[in-house]
Amino acid sequence: MLENKPIIYLDNAATSWPKPPAVWEAMERSMRESAANPGRGSHAMAVKASRVLFECRKKLARLFKIGNPNDIAYTLNATHGLNLAIQGLLKPGDHVIATTLEHNSVRRPLEAMKRTLGIEVTYVPTDAEGILDLKTLESAITPITKLIAITHSSNLLGSIMPIGEIGEIARRNNVKLLVDAAQSAGVLPIDVVGMGIDLLAFPGHKGLLGPQGTGGLYIHPNLELEPLMHGGTGSKSEDPEQPHVRPDRYEAGTQNTVGIAGLAEGVNFVLKETPEAIHAKEQQLTFELMEGLQSIPDISLLGPKIGVERTAIVSFLLEGVDPSEMAFLLDQQFGIAVRAGFHCTPLGHETAGSYETGAVRASPGYFTEKSEIVSMVDAVKEIRRTLKGER
Repeated sequence: MLENKPIIYLDNAATSWPKPPAVWEAMERSMRESAANPGRGSHAMAVKASRVLFECRKKLARLFKIGNPNDIAYTLNATHGLNLAIQGLLKPGDHVIATTLEHNSVRRPLEAMKRTLGIEVTYVPTDAEGILDLKTLESAITPITKLIAITHSSNLLGSIMPIGEIGEIARRNNVKLLVDAAQSAGVLPIDVVGMGIDLLAFPGHKGLLGPQGTGGLYIHPNLELEPLMHGGTGSKSEDPEQPHVRPDRYEAGTQNTVGIAGLAEGVNFVLKETPEAIHAKEQQLTFELMEGLQSIPDISLLGPKIGVERTAIVSFLLEGVDPSEMAFLLDQQFGIAVRAGFHCTPLGHETAGSYETGAVRASPGYFTEKSEIVSMVDAVKEIRRTLKGER
């Protein structure tokens, strides 16, 4: 419910909603009982706040198969983590490989460093459905290639990258692998060791079912990054330089203890349900939504065809109708929340052939009901009939 009005929420690719009750209950409990500065004092409340951070770190490490929880640095979101990884690793003269499906959270830092430091960037194309040719990817590697930065799943098309195979390519060529897990963390199984991931950036507010303002970056134990921020850490305070101990080196300033308390419960929910089960349920809802929309005249779907594995993202166009108008009508007349526009991935829209218009994106979540999928399809049918002047 939103302001006493029913809402069908299909914008989980942006932020998941609703959250498990344990998430907001933990946040309230933290605010009441342990909202002191973690790592900044020895009194009982500060120690309790520190414990909140460490317990969440342990759960994240378990989820992503990370050996040492201290190799996870908390961030505000995936964008923050990606910037820490990209700006902390690259030096003048380095070469980076990305794809034409990257979110602006990857593209813009790369373009900024291209302009200011002279790094080289190659965007390897995928096909219109978001499928990447691995031979093309490997052929783009040069003697100065330092990093492959790649999305695990496109936030426009839902296509899934074969990260394990890309990790093998990276290892074989002595190149680091940065994975943007904005659409996959909590939804797809991730094993940083088994998949050869050196850097994993993830948000807390999407598939991990936590609150906004939370996220993290896994940093391989043998990899050192320059900190994105310098400041107080509560450790080595007498040293004018940022400490080298993890995770303090990458966590200057007071952490979002209340948010992380909620994130811990979101991760706990994912661990209990398992990413495999969550993905299976979301994919079934996604295929049902695709089948329903595909039955409507003048509708075109973006991304992999029905039956091809994908995350719970369905982007579509209604011929002759601006996507923003479709999203507005879905919201105002039917109480259905979707997102229209370019989804911060103009390269993705160029790849999909929707750059001139953008698209409507509907993204079911674990708590979406099948009846809501039916309502979404019926609403699009009704909007089409009205706009086309049909009875």
